[in-house]
Amino acid sequence: MSHIASSPPEGAAADWTVPQDWQAYSAAEHAMWNHLFERQSKMLPGRAVDEFIDGLDVLRMSKAGVPDFEELSERLMKATGWQVVAVPGLVPDRVFFEHLANRRFVAGRFIRTPEQLDYLEEPDIFHDVFGHVPLLANPVFADYMQAYGEGGLRADGLGAINRLARLYWYTVEFGLIRQGDRLKLYGAGIVSSHGESIFALDDPSPNRLGFDLKRLMRTPYRIDDYQQTYFVIDSFEDLLKQTVETDFAPLYRELEGAPDHAITTILPQDAVFTQGTQAYANAKAGA
Repeated sequence: MSHIASSPPEGAAADWTVPQDWQAYSAAEHAMWNHLFERQSKMLPGRAVDEFIDGLDVLRMSKAGVPDFEELSERLMKATGWQVVAVPGLVPDRVFFEHLANRRFVAGRFIRTPEQLDYLEEPDIFHDVFGHVPLLANPVFADYMQAYGEGGLRADGLGAINRLARLYWYTVEFGLIRQGDRLKLYGAGIVSSHGESIFALDDPSPNRLGFDLKRLMRTPYRIDDYQQTYFVIDSFEDLLKQTVETDFAPLYRELEGAPDHAITTILPQDAVFTQGTQAYANAKAGA
């Protein structure tokens, strides 16, 4: 979240929120939401974690098209005390953490164009709302997101945001979970992406490794393409427990100056679900 202005843009409140202005969405924008929603909600059963599929019901609004944040927040508030607030784009780290710590999820208002159907650089409303909100209806994951926001405020004071950002990336955005004898998707960046929903589970290219907090914090990530390594949690309960019970301050001190592991590295102590071929990334690099 670098290169963001330190003060809110014109028209935004002090906490960077803006009105969603639901009435301003065009018929084409509503149609884009409906297309994306139908495509993903058809392919994800059996691939996404059960809690995500259950949570999709919170997005089945009384009005067709892009969800109205007011109505959505009312339903979420009843489920877990969360609400969705609109922001003009990416916000500073501290603002983001403060919202999460207070059970407010910030979402962009714009929706991708047909030309951006399967790839866009900045997260749009489909990524933010379809990707993130269904799991916010789950009490355990909702608690994890709040705990992450509180941890972010502490990390900000300790100069360790980059370490903590990796936890968010490899869980909230691109996490896999073990459910029964199968791996399933739960990260918002995957479940909102048609291509990565297939790649993350089916492709032989990426590593799929057991979740290890300290190891994950030494692992950089890709922001420009599919991930080369995914981390697999055992349960949301375990993820929450590890996050709440870990004293991060000594962990940050221990990791200070520690070199990063290369994205593709597999360490002797890793729990390996898949040792990836890295064929996809190597082919792209050679292109």
